[in-house]
Amino acid sequence: MIYICLLILALSSLNLKAQDNYEIQVYGSETVEKGKTMVELHSNFTLNGSKTVTNGELATNHVEHETIEITHGWTTWFETGFYFFNSIGDAGRTAYVGSHIRPRVAAPQSWNWPVGVSISTEFGFQKSAFSANTSTLEIRPIVDKKWNKLYISVNPTLEKSFKGPDENRGFTFSPNVKGSYDVTKVVALGLEYYGSTGPFFHYDAFRQQDHQLFAATDLNFDPKWEFNGGIGYGFTQNADKAIIKIIIGRRF
Repeated sequence: MIYICLLILALSSLNLKAQDNYEIQVYGSETVEKGKTMVELHSNFTLNGSKTVTNGELATNHVEHETIEITHGWTTWFETGFYFFNSIGDAGRTAYVGSHIRPRVAAPQSWNWPVGVSISTEFGFQKSAFSANTSTLEIRPIVDKKWNKLYISVNPTLEKSFKGPDENRGFTFSPNVKGSYDVTKVVALGLEYYGSTGPFFHYDAFRQQDHQLFAATDLNFDPKWEFNGGIGYGFTQNADKAIIKIIIGRRF
């Protein structure tokens, strides 16, 4: 029954373009602890993606993305993350793709809010062969809550291109939603939704939007380690049809 509820939650967000497939993750509200550093490897493989060059972008079919993310906690409520995007594939698709920087602030626990709240801003560049929009900004509010074994996180994300085909489109809406349930003390199973509808009040036609749904698992075997893995399906014309993802992280 819980999985049916989670599926309904994810699908109900459809009227709300997913993250580029380098870092496929719905954020939780917590920041990295003060003085600690988290190193993560995001590994994604597109089983069934685009097969032609579009807007100068190389095809995504059978390409592997490896992203290194390094995040440091400066205070109990402020962190900064750095991303290094890499692509591995044939036909000239093996390359360093670009980098982003992501400062984030969170509502301190001392405020005793009923939900976790934080906001991140991510800015950076990427090569045009891998993303037609080469300079972008992301503003990501994050709201999450844990009820016993059930966890929900909502990221109503805004994205802006400063250079590329979408630079005059304004902010686009790219919501991400996660729901999971602790089946054991170590294993949580759930669903993750990633979407993009186009500019506010001038939404793209549905087939031109991007909607992906992942069945995912989180393993909580050690507080120093993070593991998230899943398989996703894109069900609109612009979305990659099948992707496998794994995130492994370690706190130092």
